Amino acid sequence: MANSAKKARSYDPAKVRAALAGQSAALRAAVHELCARPEAEQLLARPTRLGEWNVRQLIAHLGFCLDWLPRHLDEPVPAGAAIPLVEWPGLTRSAAEAISAAVVEHAEGAFAGSPAQVAKEFDAACDLLLETLERPETADPARRFVIRFGPILLADFLVTRLVETVVHADDLAAALELPAFPHDRQALAAVTRLLADAFADRAPGGAVELRIPPYAVVQAVEGPRHTRGTPPNVVETDPLTWIRLATGRTDWAAAEHGAQLRASGERSDLSPYLPVLG
Repeated sequence: MANSAKKARSYDPAKVRAALAGQSAALRAAVHELCARPEAEQLLARPTRLGEWNVRQLIAHLGFCLDWLPRHLDEPVPAGAAIPLVEWPGLTRSAAEAISAAVVEHAEGAFAGSPAQVAKEFDAACDLLLETLERPETADPARRFVIRFGPILLADFLVTRLVETVVHADDLAAALELPAFPHDRQALAAVTRLLADAFADRAPGGAVELRIPPYAVVQAVEGPRHTRGTPPNVVETDPLTWIRLATGRTDWAAAEHGAQLRASGERSDLSPYLPVLG
């Protein structure tokens, strides 16, 4: 249920585009490094934390996400109100099966070749996106775009691409057992904020304050609302832990047990409202 009482957060289009370019560049470097290794074939066959997907399929999905805009930019947009950005994470749940089928097909097609070919195909997806972002019409704040759920503002759609590239870069790092992924800072900030807002939209209220420094603070969950001083129910965590919780990559108990979050107050268990995406 949308919480219409709260004003939607805005995202600077120029910063979003720069963040998407930066995150894409980091992913491109990671894919090239992987594909240049002698054991690249084995690495591409590694399992991921995404069900039956292996690393090759994960990279194919990332390419699919990056060149979705270029492939569909000029398609006609149906009439009707644009989907609010904050509602997009919840809508993705209904598309999981269709997305999985498309990814398998993509991995068995363009991304089915040698490691060098995988890197080449990923380059092509990145280049196509960056070229499209240079087109004047993609900077139009009123421009709408069609996705599987209906029309959305193109500027908002680009924020969803940040979600895809940040979340799946983290999946790639986990599959390859990398200590960390060099996320673009603006991309990480935008994804943290959108998923925090989506949580607050799903569980409207003011009983709990969720703090994700340095990027976001939201109030959510039905119950008594505090107006000043220290809130009675507080949850604090870091951006990557929040993203993993919000997307189901880790669960509440594991994060709490691993001291990756701090929760105080009788209403501070947010597990009934998670994940918010996928």
